Amino acid sequence: MATKASSSRRNLHAEAVLGPELSARLPETKVLLVGAGGIGCELLKNVVLAGFGNITLLDLDTIDLSNLNRQFLFRKKDVKQSKALVAAKTASAFNPNVRITPIHGNIKEPQFDISWFRGFDIVLNALDNLDARRHVNKMCLAANVPLVESGTAGYLGQIQPIVKDRTECFDCVPKPTTKTFPVCTIRSTPSQPIHCIVWAKSYLLPQLFGEEEDAGGELDEAEKQGENAKEIATLRKEAQAFTTVRSALRTQSKSESSNAARLAFEKVFHGDILNLLSMADMWRSRAPPTPLQFDAIRQDTFKLEKNGSLSPSTNGNSQPNSSIPNGSAIPASGSAVTEKLLNGSHHVIVSKLGLKDQRALTLQDSLELFVSSTNKLASRLQAGEDTISFDKDDDDTLDFVTAASNLRSAAYSIPGKTRWEVKEMAGNIIPAIATTNAIISGLIVLQAFHLLRKAYNSLHNVHVQFKPSMPLSSISMSPPNAQCGVCRDTYTELPCDPSRVTLGEVVSGILGENTRDVSVYEEKRVLSDPDWDDNLERTLESLNVTKGKFLSIVDDDGEYETVQVGISALPPNHPIDKPAFILPDPLPSPPKKVKPAPAAPSTPPPAPVSSKKRPAPDDEGVPSAKRLRTTATAPAPFTPSKKKRLEDDGLILLETPDEAIDDDAVIVID
Repeated sequence: MATKASSSRRNLHAEAVLGPELSARLPETKVLLVGAGGIGCELLKNVVLAGFGNITLLDLDTIDLSNLNRQFLFRKKDVKQSKALVAAKTASAFNPNVRITPIHGNIKEPQFDISWFRGFDIVLNALDNLDARRHVNKMCLAANVPLVESGTAGYLGQIQPIVKDRTECFDCVPKPTTKTFPVCTIRSTPSQPIHCIVWAKSYLLPQLFGEEEDAGGELDEAEKQGENAKEIATLRKEAQAFTTVRSALRTQSKSESSNAARLAFEKVFHGDILNLLSMADMWRSRAPPTPLQFDAIRQDTFKLEKNGSLSPSTNGNSQPNSSIPNGSAIPASGSAVTEKLLNGSHHVIVSKLGLKDQRALTLQDSLELFVSSTNKLASRLQAGEDTISFDKDDDDTLDFVTAASNLRSAAYSIPGKTRWEVKEMAGNIIPAIATTNAIISGLIVLQAFHLLRKAYNSLHNVHVQFKPSMPLSSISMSPPNAQCGVCRDTYTELPCDPSRVTLGEVVSGILGENTRDVSVYEEKRVLSDPDWDDNLERTLESLNVTKGKFLSIVDDDGEYETVQVGISALPPNHPIDKPAFILPDPLPSPPKKVKPAPAAPSTPPPAPVSSKKRPAPDDEGVPSAKRLRTTATAPAPFTPSKKKRLEDDGLILLETPDEAIDDDAVIVID
């Protein structure tokens, strides 16, 4: 009795704001919250305090130290634990009447199929992964469950309610593609700091400390793409030379570890660059790199040409006019070395306002940091770690990538980056502001209330902007994009036993009496088409089409929209003597594709006619060098030469208004 009274008092404010009907529904509303990061923590707190009582929280990630400044449900003791499990435990204390089911898993796993999504009343997305966001969007469309999509980037944020057949879906507006770089740009001819950072993170670190693998595959593909064959041959020699360096890093004792670091430096920043310089053709239109010299840099006698951010007298010192020397060699051992290098306590005066990660490193600093981080990573390999990969929260790998990228930048006369900047760029970090996450999570809950009320006219796309005069802007919902390749499809579910049902049975069953020529796909794989039916007698399991996957049935004539068939499991009580699948009832009936009407020819409007001016001639819209003199009653005569000029310009001259036009002669310009 006391618990009910306490619960009633707890919900008084929500009931006053939401009304008794919606407030009474919230404890039984089933919510799926995908993501327990920056937005997810704020959102979980909001849905718990708003009165939602049945919440499933799913996240694949674990807690990193860098999360703690904005993901307030976590503490330092929780680092490396599941975000979903810890967030659920912490948020449960906000409302003892709530039931939170945490799942540490990937939303794309097959058990989270259409029927699983259909078990929720609403889905709230708090993801930072484009592929996962697209997957949730598609699953909600297939299950016909409303979704609230969201995202933030620094001070900017956006939410988007999505309702099947009523609003745009997540894919109705094309998304920017991920930036990629040609292999030869990264490996041989960098021109930007990001090229050097990608090289250090994705090429050098795996080559030295990752799994030993044949680099030929990537180079073979680059060769097929038409990249410089001579350059690729040189890169093949470089890859073979890494074998000696890798062996030294794994076998030399601590006293010899500096030799291994030097061996790596000499190979990468001296020998490889000399090999590239031997290809004179490569440097005809670009500045050649400078081979770095290990001893000269340590002894402060190495000179670089004055370009980029480095000058001859300072080795890249950010204070070229300072009387402070660049410093001498620092013994490469232990974390104290890194701390000295980054704090600058050994030889550089650091501004009181500066942080160690934001201090520009000199060329000598970068060398010592390279030696120190290489030795520490080698010690980890010798202590039993099989492979080491980049992690923005792993100080050793971050130090290595920072040092290696800055050394490469120096060789190519490219401005260097601070450790903080390298962490942002190498870790693909999107700036996160806790206040923006809090605003967005509140807006998500408000839109969720509209969806639960089915108040579709109240739905809005809301944007958080970097405009003090108008920090929030809202846009009325747009209808689905008729050209969208996701929400225009017809979705259906097929419970089946993939080990017993064949592809042909599925296709004929879904088409029913509306038989037509179709092609069948699973993602980008072609499983059958009218001219190739070898797979129709094979089971879905043998084609690797199992629970959670979609079959796309595409009309070959382009007359009907695509049917997306979601594969799910048969119910446990399905009779063994019945067919191994349950057809949807009614069968999916895809609409006919709406073909865009031919664009009307664009002509300037006719000039207005007044009593004081002669009427415009019949050829008003026809471009010509100069209008011929005409009378008010007769149009200008068309000469054969003028007719030919018009035809050369792509225009057709009709002899009479009723003259028919051959369709083959007409080209419609969009």
